[in-house]
Amino acid sequence: MQHIRAAKRFVLIATTLLSACGASGVTSSASTVPNTPVGDFLAGRFAMATGDYAMAATNLLRASDQDPKNQELALQAFIACIDAGRPEAVRLARRLPDSQVAQLVLADVDAKAGHWQGAEQRFRSLPRQGMTQLLQPLLVAWAQLGGGHVDSALSTLRPYIDNPRFQGLFALHGGMIADIGGRSDEAARLYRLAQGDLREPNLRLAQILASWQARSGQAVEAQHTLAMLPNVAPDMSIAMPGLLANVTKRPVPNAIDGVAETYFTFAALLRGQEANEFALIMLHLSLDLRPDFTAARVLLADILATEGHPGVALRTLNEVPQNDPIHSVVELRRATLIDRLGRSDEAMRELDRMSQAYPSSPLPDAQRGDILRAKSRFTDAVAAYDKAIARLGTPTANDWLLFYNRGVSEERSHQWGKADADFHTALKLSPDQPFVLNYLGYSYADMGKHLNEAREMIERAAAQRPNDGAITDSLGWVLFREGKKQDAVKTLEHAVELEPEDATINEHLGDAYWAVGRKLEARYQWRRALTLHPAADDVPKLEAKISSGHPGDVISGQ
Repeated sequence: MQHIRAAKRFVLIATTLLSACGASGVTSSASTVPNTPVGDFLAGRFAMATGDYAMAATNLLRASDQDPKNQELALQAFIACIDAGRPEAVRLARRLPDSQVAQLVLADVDAKAGHWQGAEQRFRSLPRQGMTQLLQPLLVAWAQLGGGHVDSALSTLRPYIDNPRFQGLFALHGGMIADIGGRSDEAARLYRLAQGDLREPNLRLAQILASWQARSGQAVEAQHTLAMLPNVAPDMSIAMPGLLANVTKRPVPNAIDGVAETYFTFAALLRGQEANEFALIMLHLSLDLRPDFTAARVLLADILATEGHPGVALRTLNEVPQNDPIHSVVELRRATLIDRLGRSDEAMRELDRMSQAYPSSPLPDAQRGDILRAKSRFTDAVAAYDKAIARLGTPTANDWLLFYNRGVSEERSHQWGKADADFHTALKLSPDQPFVLNYLGYSYADMGKHLNEAREMIERAAAQRPNDGAITDSLGWVLFREGKKQDAVKTLEHAVELEPEDATINEHLGDAYWAVGRKLEARYQWRRALTLHPAADDVPKLEAKISSGHPGDVISGQ
């Protein structure tokens, strides 16, 4: 619905501007459109779509200035200015009394000026509906703290802390407010409540709790809190020295940073709901208040990369200073983005440098292996993974992926004995990983070996991921290799429903059709597989099947 509304707004604005151009006698030729409101509007929208927020703001501001009564156009220019960090956002916000985001911008202006009462009033004007019912009380509480009213701030949050829904979130912010306000006992109670409710750690939760523990004489507990972080975010292991060195620093030292933290928290929730457009706005508001907020910058870059703007994401991460506690993590993500931009040699040089700078971490070499594997340089990938695994010491459950990735590279470089051993090591470390179960089971099936074991493994994977087309294909393929042709057809038909654009799955379905005598349908599936960009070495095999049919000896599974 959001996208439909956005599309309708786009058409409405464009139509209005075109009407205005027509009324003034302006033609729509290529030479004149860029100098008209509609030309600026369309150019601004295109720039927004490509992540060029500075150009979008310039064009949309120019369009808005030429049509100052158009509120929808003012709103578009306003959002572009927020994303670009342009000061004109404040001027436009004053023209948009019905925009919740505009009220946030104006409240932030009051907060930065120390006018906390005005900020509180604007925050209170937000409606308590939808997800803003979480945002509004947090912002009000931080504004009250900014005005020196610690008890009022805690009272604002208390009903939400007492409510089991989102209790951990409100308790965490309440703990920070009590901590800053000198209410040590209340801070300890609320931090414990947050820790108990938010069982899975994340970077901000770990930093905030560990800081409190370290500052209150619980150094061992602080180290334990941070040590849990790589269990859910493995790349954080490389940042552990920096996190420990900064553990006594308050992650949120004042009310301004508390408002920025609230925007960041809200953006993370929105990201989880795939509402990336609004999440980007929240993150830009957060960074406007706190430009050194690295966690917000990392999340912003992650969303930008997901939205197809790796260049903008890279520039966002380039702003993180080298002395930041998680700068090493940022370096790894920068290398990923550099590779995505087609600068693979530069990315590999950066990872080589990191491998030398962090001699105890497997992550730079593991990432080198990932890049090489993605480029089908499997032998080189194995060498990179070898170096990473040599740095592990005693492997833990979190290391299954490294052995799995090396196993894939070994299998693709025709080193099956080593691959088989690595897949079994991965399963020993994490016995129920569906991707390992599927890959190993499928490999056995494709070779016609250990078919009972293969089917059992794939069935375990399918039980965990019943809607995964690749795993369903593996199940159909092992049934096919076992000679259960009709069962194979049904299962592979379902796999094609789940992944209709996969060349291998369509080929497998064609094989199964041929085996049960449905030869016309078989050739159709093989022809379709040819249109779906199969691997280069699969093309002649498909062409041969279309020409002469499927070799019968494959059906036997021997």
